Amino acid sequence: MRNYQTIVVAGAGVFGTAVAERLSWNSANTVIIHSIEEDVVADINKNRRNTKYFPTQLLSPTLRATSDDKVFATADCILLVIPSKVIVSFCQSIEHLVKEECLVINLAKGMSEEGAFITEQIPFARKASMKGPTFAIETLHGLPTAFTFGGNWEDYRHLKDRCLASTGLYLDYTDDIRSVELMSLLKNMYAIAIGLVSGRFNSPNVDFLIYTKAASEMRSFLSLYECSPETIFRYCGIGDLGLTGLNDLSRNRTLGLLMGKGFTLDNGDSATVIEGSRTVKLMGELVKEKDVSEQFPIVTALYNLFYEDASLNDYMQAVFS
Repeated sequence: MRNYQTIVVAGAGVFGTAVAERLSWNSANTVIIHSIEEDVVADINKNRRNTKYFPTQLLSPTLRATSDDKVFATADCILLVIPSKVIVSFCQSIEHLVKEECLVINLAKGMSEEGAFITEQIPFARKASMKGPTFAIETLHGLPTAFTFGGNWEDYRHLKDRCLASTGLYLDYTDDIRSVELMSLLKNMYAIAIGLVSGRFNSPNVDFLIYTKAASEMRSFLSLYECSPETIFRYCGIGDLGLTGLNDLSRNRTLGLLMGKGFTLDNGDSATVIEGSRTVKLMGELVKEKDVSEQFPIVTALYNLFYEDASLNDYMQAVFS
């Protein structure tokens, strides 16, 4: 067994940088950030900073960055922390470089451009999904942070015991990869739903009323997708829903807050709106197609608000019914 492992983090945005920083705290890890942004690569290597995303944060001296795709040939583990809609095409472009035994883990929260689960589209033999209640700034600052690992048990034990040692990053586990992917998709949509009622009522009573109904609907979606319903109780389930739906640092909750206060947002002006709209559309059409809309009043109300010209009052009435 090797004493050291090379981990390549694909993506030098806020979360990629934060995760790479934490992984570098384990001296057995050689951590390399891959980015297409040459200025960011130079900044990390020369100044130990990613000024574009964290202007005041000094990074670990052991971290380095590159824009050279050949770095993926050296990786024992690759973490995918790039926008979900480009992951499949990106993975296809580096497939010929990646070792067969390399573990590829998807950290992006969303579906592929085709509306499929990312881990079912990427072309690698060893793959997993890792999602949880994680704000990038708190991860970067070293606070205890947790994820659900969806994948093979041996891969989970290796990552947990060796790669994450001394990092303050913690895992729980399920072998149902698809359920982890689904939870990360749904929690963004339901965070918008919770934000809508928060914007209207500004009431903890109301927030937790909708939070509880959202968690129940998420569990029903797991059954609808023939996934393990127990995943709702993992970090990626009620944990990530709580973080995203009830905390004002969340972009998805903020979107809902603004809409709940009566602001109108143009889908073309915000990446958050676009991703949320895609999820609402996908899930709203799914429950209509399967004729189970009555089991999913929140997603049905969201779909009607986004796509059927329902009013905000119509939404409020529907989610409390």
